[in-house]
Amino acid sequence: MRYSLLIAGVLCIILSMGAVLWWTGQSQQASRDIPYIVCTTGIIADTVSHITGDYAKIDYLMGPGVDPHLYRARESDVHRLAAADIIFYNGLHLEGKMDDVFDRMQAYTRTVAVTQDMPRSQLRSSEFAGLYDPHVWFDVALWKYTIDTITHTLIEQFPQYADIYRRNADWYRQQLDSLEQYVRSMVRQLSPGQRRLITAHDAFGYFGKAYDFDVVGLQGISTDSQVGTYDIMQLADYIVRHKVSTIFIEASIPRRNIQAVQEAVAARGYTISIGDQLYSDTLGALGSQAETYIDMVQYNVQTIVAALRRSG
Repeated sequence: MRYSLLIAGVLCIILSMGAVLWWTGQSQQASRDIPYIVCTTGIIADTVSHITGDYAKIDYLMGPGVDPHLYRARESDVHRLAAADIIFYNGLHLEGKMDDVFDRMQAYTRTVAVTQDMPRSQLRSSEFAGLYDPHVWFDVALWKYTIDTITHTLIEQFPQYADIYRRNADWYRQQLDSLEQYVRSMVRQLSPGQRRLITAHDAFGYFGKAYDFDVVGLQGISTDSQVGTYDIMQLADYIVRHKVSTIFIEASIPRRNIQAVQEAVAARGYTISIGDQLYSDTLGALGSQAETYIDMVQYNVQTIVAALRRSG
């Protein structure tokens, strides 16, 4: 109820201050030498920045450690969004009910879901009827679709930089091709029996589908779902049955639920380690080894493979 009221309040700001925000945004846009682009997550912002290079100023709403599933829009966000030349968001309901905000921002600013051109046949269904799993960045080949979507949008809006954006996009696509090969080479170090990934919430489904892992999350696809005793007991049984060596925490998820699973496993006479944290919905902070999309993917697969090689 409180969340609905908060969203309603934000939308009211947009509707009641629409002309003022639009005029302010237009004035700021006219005074800038390069485009100002606002993204929701650091993952999107990093991808966009590789395409624009120095020919845009990139900002984003959700920094390291921020859970996009639970993110609450603030009035300051509305002002940043209104000042933007383009807004890029993930879509697929990752940002929760902020979708309503983006729909209304379309009246003032070009607003694009970077996942909009992904083949729906390649998307995973979620526990919510009619919705897809939004964690598409864990399949590198799938995430590459965002490059074309972002580049096309940028060139339409700023044709004067078209050659630069195309050149940067081609270069970044090659980097992701290399990243895809690296992930597959790392995964080949594990036997099929070692490829069981247990995480705090179901964010790694695309990783499992692309790289042949059995992935089990304690929480569902959205961290807004609740974890009960039954969920913990079921996961503990799975771990003991398959002799999984490590369960992973995530940077944006509280540790206590994973500790409860560890205790339930111990009560069954089995021991499981809690591995180093993985980055699921957010990039890492400065110095974390997961500060960019490529760094995050490399860090995650290195961490997973190093821990699971001890099992099986």
